[in-house]
Amino acid sequence: MAEPARPRQLWLRRLGWLLLIWAASVAALGAVALGLRWVMGLAGMTA
Repeated sequence: MAEPARPRQLWLRRLGWLLLIWAASVAALGAVALGLRWVMGLAGMTA
């Protein structure tokens, strides 16, 4: 029978997933912002 994961390991794994999801969402938001900035530049809406 397998030994259950220790609470500290489980906590670190959950924290890792949280940081991974947060970083991916920040990167996606940045990509959308850059895309909108590019489109606005094509439309002549930036200085």
